[in-house]
Amino acid sequence: MTATGPVFVPDFSVLGVDGEPVRRAWTPDDTIRYALGVGAGQADPSAELSFTTENSAGFAARALPTYATIVAATVPGLRAGRYDPATAVHAEQSFRLHRPLPVSGAVLVRSQIIGIYDQGSGALSITRTTATDEATGETLITAESAGFVRGGGGFGGPRRPAQEWSVPTGEPDRQVVCPTRRDQALLYRLSGDRNPLHSDPAFARRAGFPQPILHGLCTYGITGRVLLATVAGDDPDRLAGLSGRFTGVVYPGDTLVVSVWLRPQGAVFRTARLDGTVVIDRGQCAIAG
Repeated sequence: MTATGPVFVPDFSVLGVDGEPVRRAWTPDDTIRYALGVGAGQADPSAELSFTTENSAGFAARALPTYATIVAATVPGLRAGRYDPATAVHAEQSFRLHRPLPVSGAVLVRSQIIGIYDQGSGALSITRTTATDEATGETLITAESAGFVRGGGGFGGPRRPAQEWSVPTGEPDRQVVCPTRRDQALLYRLSGDRNPLHSDPAFARRAGFPQPILHGLCTYGITGRVLLATVAGDDPDRLAGLSGRFTGVVYPGDTLVVSVWLRPQGAVFRTARLDGTVVIDRGQCAIAG
């Protein structure tokens, strides 16, 4: 918390406690804004029109499946303890769609912290979020996110159980190069994540970065677009879920390379910068049907 105090003070009393439900609604304008924020139409404005327009002949407006991370974002105010926000980074993200994501709708969102772990080099918290259709009460999205407080370890909590993962072997079945824009973070933040780490140079320097960094979920959304095209035939009804661990920093303007290894029910993937630094690891994509 300060130069003489602990970086992270856990609050185990919040474990397993449902936060108050929050209503979220979205419209086609919101899903279009998100699609543009994760690079849809950037390479070819005549492509991906189902996600970037609502009035093109022959194109029904659709929502990118990764928009689920916006709909089912962790309810504000839910925290695993006390820490300086400048020390926190997004560590992991997953979501599962229980049915295709509509281009507009309204849900009730509930979040609960399901794990607080001492990883030695930092503190890790896991939050599970569910979004239920406001009209029917049916679960639309289940999501999990992990936050990592750098330097926050050593508080004596349990270590997270090991997660099973096999490193892909052989050459990838698909490899897609994705440039990002210098203003990519400024576009993406219009979908709701106004963390100054992605826009304010002074805040970014306080957090230890030379300049604002790209949102992890923006890189995740760009990767999701690649997987939608290469694994799901550009059919958003087929991409049922995505998970990955954020392992490196992306700066707006960096070029990304998404490597995909096809599997019977989807794919595993890695996203890297052009220099080979992996920025999303342990990636898994689930296909419905």
